[in-house]
Formats: sequence, structure tokens, C-alpha cells
Amino acid sequence: MSVKLGLTGSIGMGKSTTAGFFRTFGVPVWDADAEVHALYDLGGAAVKPIGALVPAATQEGFVDRAVLKAEIAKDSELLEKIEIALRPLLAESRQNFLTRHKQNSVVVFDIPLLYETDAESWTDYVLVVTAPEEVQRHRVLMRGSMNEALLNTILARQMPDNEKRALADFIFDTSQGMEHTKAEVKALIEELEQEDA
Repeated sequence: MSVKLGLTGSIGMGKSTTAGFFRTFGVPVWDADAEVHALYDLGGAAVKPIGALVPAATQEGFVDRAVLKAEIAKDSELLEKIEIALRPLLAESRQNFLTRHKQNSVVVFDIPLLYETDAESWTDYVLVVTAPEEVQRHRVLMRGSMNEALLNTILARQMPDNEKRALADFIFDTSQGMEHTKAEVKALIEELEQEDA
């Protein structure tokens, strides 16, 4: 059985970069955001259930995220309904991923809202990536697609960083540089592989 490592961290904390390091070392990574994109794509499994909730968002045969976002802004209960519709589809995707990679001693589940969706209940360990708040804000606002108001809205949906760290099995401070984080990833893989041996 593979050791299932959950990877999470608030926006701008270096989660995607850290996931990339796991891939570099040959560890398969299941990416929740990428899976949602695939489910929303033309012919994706989420098109029909989302269409039942928001018909205007699926008129072209895929989920139009801009329409969906506008509808969510109008209806405070819609987001939860969408998450409920996606839950079984994502569970099936995760199970398929585990089956495909059952020979691997370690697999990673990259989930932005890991604690918020109770994913720690089915992973063996959780790694939280963190950075000081000023580093986080600087990284996010440098992207150009984000402003303070949107960042604050996203952060309001996420469990605060200090609470995530308190629950974590492992914590990486990504403000110490990419090479440092890469070395930490390598050491953690080796530690988890020993456990699976």
C-alpha cells in the first residue's frame, strides 16, 4: 500500500512549486485543481451536474467558469451545492489515481482546501507549506491576476495558516528558498519510503 501524503497550504505559500519537486523525484501527484478543470472541460463528468444547478454555465458543452463565478457571487448557497456535486466525482478520480500508482511507495494529494474538506481523514500524513504573511502577499500580488480584495476573499475561505500548521504532520517554510524546499522534499520522500519498506 502506498503512503498517502496530503499536501496543502494557503494561496501563495509555494504549494505548486513543492508539488513540482515531488514530481521531479518521481512521486505521482494528484492535483485537485487540475482534476476540477478536467471535470469542467468539454465532455467532462461535471458538466451535467453543474448544468442542472446553473444551466447558463454549460450552454457550450463545458462549464464556463466565468459564468459560474458570477452566479456564485449572486447566490451564497450555490458554492456548497457545487462542492457536493463534485465530491463523488473527485473521490472516483482519486481512487483511479491510487489504483494506477499502487506500485509507488509514496503518492501525494495536492489539495488547497484539504482540512476544509476533511481530506486528512483518508490521507496518512499531511504536509503544510507555509511562509511569512508578507512573503505570501507579495507572491500572490506579483501574479498580476490578483488584487488585495480578491486575495482577502480567497483567504477568508481557507483555514488560517496557523491552524493548518497546528494540525500538520510536516511543515515546510518555503521562504527559505527553492533549493532548501527541494532538499526537504527529498528527505521526506526518503523518510516515507522507509516506512513503506
